[in-house]
Amino acid sequence: MAVREGSSLNSLAETFEFEQKPCTRYYCRITVEAEFDETAEEAAKSDIAVSEVCYFETAKLDQSWKGQWITTQEGDHFHPVFKKEFTTSGKVRSARLYVSGLGLFEALINGEKAGMDVLAPFISDYAEYVQYCTYDVKSLLQEENRIQIYLGNGWYKGRFGFGKPDPDKKFLCIAELRIEYEDGTTEVLGTDDSWMYQGSEFELTDIYDGEIQNYLLWEEKENPWKKAVTSEAKIPLSARYSPPLHEMEALPVKELIHTPAGETVLDFGQNFAGMIECCQKLPKGTHMKLEFGEILQDGNFYHDNYRTARSVFEYISDGLDRVIKPHFTFYGFRYVKVSGLTEVLPECFIGRAVYSEMEQTGEMTTGNEKINQLFQNTMWGLKSNFLDMPTDCPQRDERLGWTGDAQVFCRTAGYHMDTRAFYHKFQHDLRLDQIKNDGKVAVYLPNNLPGMTSSVWSDIATFMPYMLYEYYGDQSALKANYPMMKDWVDSIIREDEKRGAQYLWNFGFHFGDWLALDGATEQSNYGRTDSHYVASVYYYASALYVAEAAKILGLEEEEKYRALAGRIYQAILDEFFSPNGRLTVDTQTGYILALRFGIYRDKERMVKDLRNRIKKDCYRIKGGFVGATMMSTVLAENGMADLAYDFLFFEKFPGWLYEINLGATTIWERWNSVLPDGKISGTGMNSLNHYSYGSVAEFLYRHAAGIIPVEPGFKKVRFEPKPDIRLGFMKCSYESASGRYVSEWKINEDGSLTFRFEVPFGASAVIVLPDSGREPEEVTAGQYEYTYMPDRDYRTPFGGGTRLELLAENQEARKVLETYVPQAVAAIATENIEKMSESLYEMQAQVSMLGGPVDHYKEAIRKIEEIRWQNR
Repeated sequence: MAVREGSSLNSLAETFEFEQKPCTRYYCRITVEAEFDETAEEAAKSDIAVSEVCYFETAKLDQSWKGQWITTQEGDHFHPVFKKEFTTSGKVRSARLYVSGLGLFEALINGEKAGMDVLAPFISDYAEYVQYCTYDVKSLLQEENRIQIYLGNGWYKGRFGFGKPDPDKKFLCIAELRIEYEDGTTEVLGTDDSWMYQGSEFELTDIYDGEIQNYLLWEEKENPWKKAVTSEAKIPLSARYSPPLHEMEALPVKELIHTPAGETVLDFGQNFAGMIECCQKLPKGTHMKLEFGEILQDGNFYHDNYRTARSVFEYISDGLDRVIKPHFTFYGFRYVKVSGLTEVLPECFIGRAVYSEMEQTGEMTTGNEKINQLFQNTMWGLKSNFLDMPTDCPQRDERLGWTGDAQVFCRTAGYHMDTRAFYHKFQHDLRLDQIKNDGKVAVYLPNNLPGMTSSVWSDIATFMPYMLYEYYGDQSALKANYPMMKDWVDSIIREDEKRGAQYLWNFGFHFGDWLALDGATEQSNYGRTDSHYVASVYYYASALYVAEAAKILGLEEEEKYRALAGRIYQAILDEFFSPNGRLTVDTQTGYILALRFGIYRDKERMVKDLRNRIKKDCYRIKGGFVGATMMSTVLAENGMADLAYDFLFFEKFPGWLYEINLGATTIWERWNSVLPDGKISGTGMNSLNHYSYGSVAEFLYRHAAGIIPVEPGFKKVRFEPKPDIRLGFMKCSYESASGRYVSEWKINEDGSLTFRFEVPFGASAVIVLPDSGREPEEVTAGQYEYTYMPDRDYRTPFGGGTRLELLAENQEARKVLETYVPQAVAAIATENIEKMSESLYEMQAQVSMLGGPVDHYKEAIRKIEEIRWQNR
């Protein structure tokens, strides 16, 4: 299909309307045209500007199924394997297997697996749709063939969520093998009652409890092949929405540990989600048991924080050599306890990280190894929880698609990975559930609490579609999700109107600032920020996102929702702000929300009051899933990058580097999931692999590196990096929808700054160089480098305004304090947090007010300002 001459394409997203035929492969390639209508071939004879031939293939579409759903006979409750033997009748040109199974399936042809997917047909509300998969199986066919379909429980009929497993659900599968021969004939082989089945080696398959493969299960039992039974079940089959889900990375064993308790434990050195593979030869009768955990306690294996999830893999050997691995479950783990073997050969074990296939778009390296580890932890948090659905955690008896976690992290995820296909499927699931619930949006999927909503969580209906438009610039995707956005806001409007239309969301249940540290205790679930204030702010934001989406799509409804947002804005000011501009919700999260969404009478007062609140909190993070996840970005956007960096580099509790110092390789659910002595802080709700607080990586991309989108799809960006000597240097690249951007900076030994930027073809940027005295510079595609002496010395991390706690962490600064201000050292020694929150300027002012000498403070400040940071 060629585009007619003279037409132009949107490089971000273009829709081509044409009639698609079922089961058809379409080929295409793209040629870039230069200026003056000169093609790339003519201009440079370069194949770089002409894409390779690529293709997509349609599924069955509206084509009817020859295959039927088949199941086992009454009374058979074992895990079945179905089979069909057949002969090909000529030379095969192409062969496609269309297949699905419930709960989970794996299809083999002549003993070889069809496709690379694991855990197919993936997770969804199976009452709404069940996906089928399409696999190219031409290379697997021979003259004489056997097709087999193995089934496991999975999410469909196993123990999952907060409900109970349904023992009455039956194993089901459907398949259709379509073979096209070179003579032009076609043969279609479908599942029916001519298929046979018998019990398989799978004794247990469960998402939470794990898997048992028993190759001796049927050794002394009758296990005949039986005729399959066709099922009349009305199962809504659908072509897949899910991107490929398979093994993405291999992790070798880092260490074999013999624990004080006498256990043998494999340490993979990384917390991740997936499976373990073993190629060690096991004699017949060997019963190998693998147990999975995230952390050791007193050097011993531990997984009590998995709650009721057994999380085991058991293998009973028949003595035959094979690759040993689970097929119908996954685990979240770093450590694996091995029992049942006389000897464990670590080189025979390998970890297989499983996550949905996405292109990694963000790369970052700094001169600070702890920040580099933090960045990788946020990336692994994503990988561990993007298994077809954005889950909260991959290990305990939960693993649900919590919408709050997904909402607060989606802007970071969009930098890390190309999330378009992944979120497309998730939003499809959200919309189907919303339609059933009169516009209300679930707090998690699959939803077994129909009708339950919460601000922040349910607001994913507006936040995620708008974020995707901001990052990828696809109007068609925004248009497709606009009904979800609008219906969500309309559902709040209806509930508000029942109460007299106050334009406040001051009713219903809300999680609020979940797991914030200003609650009743450090283990409280609910923070101190007024949940109705949080909800009302998100009501305003959601209404505004709908108005903005309507404007982009050219819809008349823009005026309606913009007016609604204005009324909510005024209602928030009237309810939660005093006439002179004071916010009555005096918490970190309260101020952060006001600044993030622009709700205030006086912005300068908001900034000042937030600084004061942080000082009152002794420079400790107090926010939770709402406040802390956006804290660093909001601080940087409002002239407080200094505070954002202070929080970023804070190594005590609560702080992002606290967990780094305790060996974390992913992001924790709680700031103190593990205590300083290495003990886990509790088992009730404590995951060591939650991605929510990994949202801090957005600050690293947007402000430390300074890659900020100005136009949708990053067609234009603002390069505005904020160097900090504690980072040492920054090297960051982002493969946006418009191409690859690069932002790099370093602080040179002489105090000069060097910046390097790259702008992709067809894009543009505004370059803002900090403390340069230069006006912002508009640039187009190309590479740009600058070196200059800034107006301030970036080599000096400290000054008179630096609080004592930070000075105490630096040996040179501490010596200065010991020499000139010993009273400061005394405050540090007693760990007086309030006193340690003061600066030398503040201490000097107090002494001056009392009429005491201040020269020693002045000398201390001068010495402190001369210290040059040495990254270690």
